[in-house]
Amino acid sequence: MGTDTDRYTGEYAVEVAGLTVDLERGAVNVVSDISFALAPGEILGLIGESGSGKTTVGSALLGHARAGTAITGGKIVVDGVDLLSLNRKELRRYRGRVISYVPQDPRASLNPAMRLGAQLQEALTVHGVASRQQRLARIRQVLDEVKLPSDDRFLRRYPHELSGGQQQRVVLALSFLCRPKVVVLDEPTTGLDVTTQAHVLRTVRELCRSHRTAAVYVSHDLAVVADLADRIAVMYSGRLVEVGAAEEVALRAAHPYSRALLDVVPDPHRRREIRTIRGRVAALHERPDGCVFADRCDFVEPECRRQPIGVVRIGDGHTALCRRTEALPVRAGQEEESTRVGGTPDDAVRTPGEVYLAVRDLRASYGGKEVLHGIDLTVPRGVVTALVGESGSGKTTLARCLGGLHDEATGEVSVDGRRLAFGAHERSAADRREVQYIFQNASEALNPRKTVGRSIEQPLRVLGGADGPLSQRVASLLADVALGSDAADKYPSQLSGGERQRVTIARALATAPTILICDEITSALDVSVQSAILLLLKRLCADSGLTMFFVTHNLAVVRAIADRVVVLNEGRIVEQGPVDHVLDRPQDPYTRQLLGDTPSLLHA
Repeated sequence: MGTDTDRYTGEYAVEVAGLTVDLERGAVNVVSDISFALAPGEILGLIGESGSGKTTVGSALLGHARAGTAITGGKIVVDGVDLLSLNRKELRRYRGRVISYVPQDPRASLNPAMRLGAQLQEALTVHGVASRQQRLARIRQVLDEVKLPSDDRFLRRYPHELSGGQQQRVVLALSFLCRPKVVVLDEPTTGLDVTTQAHVLRTVRELCRSHRTAAVYVSHDLAVVADLADRIAVMYSGRLVEVGAAEEVALRAAHPYSRALLDVVPDPHRRREIRTIRGRVAALHERPDGCVFADRCDFVEPECRRQPIGVVRIGDGHTALCRRTEALPVRAGQEEESTRVGGTPDDAVRTPGEVYLAVRDLRASYGGKEVLHGIDLTVPRGVVTALVGESGSGKTTLARCLGGLHDEATGEVSVDGRRLAFGAHERSAADRREVQYIFQNASEALNPRKTVGRSIEQPLRVLGGADGPLSQRVASLLADVALGSDAADKYPSQLSGGERQRVTIARALATAPTILICDEITSALDVSVQSAILLLLKRLCADSGLTMFFVTHNLAVVRAIADRVVVLNEGRIVEQGPVDHVLDRPQDPYTRQLLGDTPSLLHA
């Protein structure tokens, strides 16, 4: 979509025209007719849900197609050369030197057995920088640019000796070492806390501007890229459905899908109704005729399904693949959209004397080093409490102490006046049924060799508490998390990321707990799946009276789901209270910093 690449003028750092990637077997395309052009230093945000094709496009820009797919058409012109015309050997010389790639997980790019200095030197050696002195000078320069130490001591470190944010900055340094014309960044801040994310985004912006490097920033979150990108391209089902200036798309989106993505993004500055995008991205062989978004669109007409949709020009450089752009209502004003979800935090804590869970002088250590320092906390029954802080702040350690997963601790944790041991192995079966934990990575939390049904049955088999046949209980739990009973016979690999997370929630609910601990369970999900999970948890808390702890670094998510918030910094509580009170009038500088670093469409 778009006409920037109808002519090759040499004005652009990268020009993409008609890029198409197909399955090797069959005539089904994964992405089709992708066209855009970027000037030197320009950043394009490539947005879409999981399954939209954005990572396929990012990989194709380096001349790479995933197993089972092939690039079957189009041009990718970088530095005057069509990368798709190069053979494999020639393409290897271009990767890293002319066009580079930053993956979502920095561990995928860093060799754990090599020191950082050796890895950085290797990249320059491969691309022809023979002088060791020149290599070291370039390495020190780029490390300074990404705000990392450049001394010999740092260069002797191994990747595991760095934090996640530092690892990602090293990968950025690797990608900019050879001063490429183009860099592709595939969700490089997913899983990072908001402060580290803000630092990485600022670094990307500064590097692109100072080196005149064009960038394609792949993400699922409009709020993350709205302030970073110059332009935004929205992908759905392998098509570019809207392209325009970042501010235009963020404030005046013209395609129903772009509007839907905007509506599901939570905002840290106001409490909004949690919304979802109904349905799911269709499988490749299930795509509808005509508009690919027709099955999920609230504005669809019969004509939308009958024939391919042409490009509609909305304004200067702003286009949409939709025949009903004029039918979309003007988006509601920010004040009009503001709404309470499930009552105010004050409503949730109107009976402060009914303490259900109490933490007194909790101190936790790792190998004798104290990381939690005198935590005092009381929580009424049925309240959603968010534990917030940067990586290393102690929020997950606190959650693990509550869940019985960390026993190097002192102090007291009590539920309904009954003291709990810190180690789950020392808790009774009744205590373990009462407190359940949901982990961040659903893929690692589920046994790949067990069916979903067997995984959900497991806590009932170990801890007891089932009334009636286990199969009936499993079917009921799957229904509670909006999964069909047929999911019980599937394996985790047959489910999407959002579906796997729903299974872990169903498993945690199997023993009818009164306390549910959710540890960063939405941080790696795209925004539409995140909103569906948040809405599900809201409903479960309302229906079952669950007391929930929600560990997160994202204050936008906190505003959407929590009643109370506890802010941790270096193992200490620096601020706590009703969510709206704390986020509207933060008293501690650390809370204000977290709020300022949290992406928001309101302040894009």
